Amino acid sequence: MARSFRRKSPSGAETPAVPAFDPEAAVTAGAGDASRNPKHDTKGTDRGFLAWLKEIGTIVVIALVLSFLIKTFLFRAFFIPSGSMEKTLEIDDRIFVNQLVPQPFDLERGDIVVFRDTEGWLPEQAEVEVSWLKEAMIFIGLAPDESQQHLVKRVIGLPGDHVICCDAQGRITVNGQPLDEPYLYPGANPSDLPFDVVVPEGRIWVMGDHRNASADSRANRDKPGEGFVEVDDIEGKAAVIAWPLNRIGFLGNHPDVFDDVPDPQPSAQPVPAE
Repeated sequence: MARSFRRKSPSGAETPAVPAFDPEAAVTAGAGDASRNPKHDTKGTDRGFLAWLKEIGTIVVIALVLSFLIKTFLFRAFFIPSGSMEKTLEIDDRIFVNQLVPQPFDLERGDIVVFRDTEGWLPEQAEVEVSWLKEAMIFIGLAPDESQQHLVKRVIGLPGDHVICCDAQGRITVNGQPLDEPYLYPGANPSDLPFDVVVPEGRIWVMGDHRNASADSRANRDKPGEGFVEVDDIEGKAAVIAWPLNRIGFLGNHPDVFDDVPDPQPSAQPVPAE
């Protein structure tokens, strides 16, 4: 049994007791520390790693769900396969389309729109095998869907608009107002093909910015839709160039070009061809 001793100082006061060394207590304490360390620490590490994996998994699932919802209701990716919209859009550009246009937000003249080819403007497309990884990326909206036929053009005429090519200066007019179009491909004429149309209800008149290389409304007047695009076929308004990196930026609709265009006249009629 351990004992403690007190001794008196020269002044007669007792100094604090110094506990005697107790080997049993030392052994017991050491044994307790040893029993706490290895297994306890391993279990704690395992639980921490599993919690980390769970947190990462939750973040990934939330990100995928959000990406799918964004693709379904807000934005969708497309790529540009031709030069019909140069230099605004170039071949192999990747764009994001705002699917809130035309509903709930209205279309405006000058908007760049992507629409389904329900009128047969494009030739038949051969089936292409797609990897499971790309299918997954298409599903969540991170890659463009190349399996469907889509076109991208600029809105020139809205329902009721009277669109004519061309005036004495070679400009397109909308409801009598001539357009000065800064987005045209350098050196391209507003149109080498004359036309005079009134846009029907529920449809739009579209043209490419590279007018000499665009099979747009002008070139499809012999189709069932007479060159007009159904508003219901519009996927959305092109809002952003997302790729390549040196071309990232927002796409505008040049509202100044159409600011002075008056409202359409209900009685407007195209002039019969002579």
